[in-house]
Amino acid sequence: MAIQCCFERYEKKYCLTLSQQRFLLERMTPYMKKDAYGEYTICNIYYDTDDYRLIRASLEKPVYKEKLRVRSYGVPQEDGKVFVELKKKFDGVVYKRRITTGIQNVEPFLSGELPGENFGQIGREIGYFQSFYQTVPKVFIGYDRLAFAGIDDPQLRITFDTNLRWRDTDVDLRLGDHGAPIALPCGDVLMEVKIPGACPLWLSHLLSDVGAFPTSFSKYGACYRDELSAGVHTINLKEDTFCA
Repeated sequence: MAIQCCFERYEKKYCLTLSQQRFLLERMTPYMKKDAYGEYTICNIYYDTDDYRLIRASLEKPVYKEKLRVRSYGVPQEDGKVFVELKKKFDGVVYKRRITTGIQNVEPFLSGELPGENFGQIGREIGYFQSFYQTVPKVFIGYDRLAFAGIDDPQLRITFDTNLRWRDTDVDLRLGDHGAPIALPCGDVLMEVKIPGACPLWLSHLLSDVGAFPTSFSKYGACYRDELSAGVHTINLKEDTFCA
């Protein structure tokens, strides 16, 4: 199966109860089928500056925002393949560009030891991003995903994420998928609808019938807001005191 490296689409998130999820799973059967992988665990390392500049900017809901992460499907072995992803959002449209490489290449690549040119145009873009922000691994986030693709339109994707978890120690994909729970603002399941254009009418009707409404919930944003921001505030206070 060919690996898609570039995405341009709209993404909407919804917090669901288990009963709402069951309702949707039953009624979307004529339109959706499990994707090639079905159910799996996603592991991510989010990169940021030392003072969390990227996530702080993102939480202010700007017109344009960007982030860098390394993703694996399951816990990778020492020679396992991972994705290095640069994700941007502008005026509601999500643009994702990624490369795939061995996990042993990630640190040399993102530290500048391994030139971005080795990974083509997308590698150069990620290299430029890194030269500007100089990000480092900050947070591990994992979750269990159930994924579907459209029968008539495979670009339509619906995913259901459960068991969201995070950690800011042992921030290495090879060290397991354990972590502390990430609390959703409501419900038990985080659903994402990913579409290249307008939402299909049948899906709009289902979302209305089940009472699902979009949320701006961010997994990394929740970790920062609920667990990490106090430490950043302390750092900033120390810097202000020193400068004074």
